[in-house]
Amino acid sequence: MQPRRTLGAVDVFALTVGIVVGAGIFRTPALVAGVSSDATVMILAWVAGGLLSIVGALCYAEMAAAWPHMGGDYHFIGRAFGQRIAFLYAWARLAVIQTGSLALLAFIVGDYLQVVLPLGPAGPAIWAALAVVAVTAINWLGVRWGTQAQRWLTLAEVLGLLTIIVAGLAIAPAGAAPAAPVDGGGAFGLVMVFVLLSYGGWSEAVYVSAEMKDPPRRIAAILCAALALVTLLYVLVNLAFLNALGLAGMAASDAVAAELMRRALGDGGAAVISGAIAIAALTSANATAITGGRTACALGRRFGALRWLGRWDSARDTPGNALVAQGAIALLLVALGGLARDGFRVAVEYTAPVFWLFLLLAGLSLFVLRAREPGAVRPFRVPLYPVLPAIFCATTAYLLWSSLAYTGWGALAGVAVLAAGAVLLLFLRPEEERSE
Repeated sequence: MQPRRTLGAVDVFALTVGIVVGAGIFRTPALVAGVSSDATVMILAWVAGGLLSIVGALCYAEMAAAWPHMGGDYHFIGRAFGQRIAFLYAWARLAVIQTGSLALLAFIVGDYLQVVLPLGPAGPAIWAALAVVAVTAINWLGVRWGTQAQRWLTLAEVLGLLTIIVAGLAIAPAGAAPAAPVDGGGAFGLVMVFVLLSYGGWSEAVYVSAEMKDPPRRIAAILCAALALVTLLYVLVNLAFLNALGLAGMAASDAVAAELMRRALGDGGAAVISGAIAIAALTSANATAITGGRTACALGRRFGALRWLGRWDSARDTPGNALVAQGAIALLLVALGGLARDGFRVAVEYTAPVFWLFLLLAGLSLFVLRAREPGAVRPFRVPLYPVLPAIFCATTAYLLWSSLAYTGWGALAGVAVLAAGAVLLLFLRPEEERSE
């Protein structure tokens, strides 16, 4: 069976905002502050992250408008570079990118719920595991459950951010503190790795392009509007953190929003906002589950040995088997992250290099497809081609290098899992796509 066109513009907008905002903004500001030379550099990095994300979104929008498909950039990479390279990407999403994102978002849920309802030393990992189970179950029940949950969760998420912004800008500024030690360009590279990972997720909207009621060309406007809102919120919330805690105070906290609200409203405020932030991270995890399951389903339709992944449940409009597989791998990553001192940071390191590698390939796909399929109908075209796509590809190449050069053992683990997919590919053969 094929997906039906059941999603409106509001659903796609909520999906985009929800998956981006929950992708670390309540956790990564501490990491960004810790490697920023000063407050100005930190704020400019968040602005630059938003602009670069919009550039990337324009590139993706051209391909999504021309070839709407539930496989998203898996489908684009396959058209440009062949099904074997596309397999590596789908494998990476199933084993590293999407499941790693689910795990790191689940750790955000765990870190903040631990503030409200502590469960002992293993509390964050326990809450994280429950979060993975919850979003997998909601989306297994059907696309309507998943998208309705996404709308309400996104609203709660934005209201939580606005509360933090108002509280942080209203209290007395923190005292000046020494700037964090840095190592020049390497530190800025690491800053942008964390910043752009926090913007990560905007590309996920292309995975529901085949399910949109509206004309595919509208996806460009939806993505740009969502990212403009996210950029504004990110800059304001970081200014609020900076005002309330200072650069050193941000760097020293694993739960910057809870610390800000504690200073503004006492322990009660910290507990309330911690619950709200856990909901926000759950929003992004829910959107991640929605789109990740669709890649795995598309993969199953290309490779006979993985056919069970490609089954689409027409009664619930959802890739049930793919969602279960994705949830199981994410639970394994949560368990492994729970053994580390900082499960969130390990999840970031595990995900980042592989994420940037294939984002670069997706950007290059635009150049290849322009040359290979010049006559294809393109309802939307990237403005200022080839300048904007070149900026996008250069940025992702730099961040790929930075994520390998300035992160720890988690990055090596992610690369090793990708290599395992290359070995697996020796025993699999791509086939014509099936409708199941």
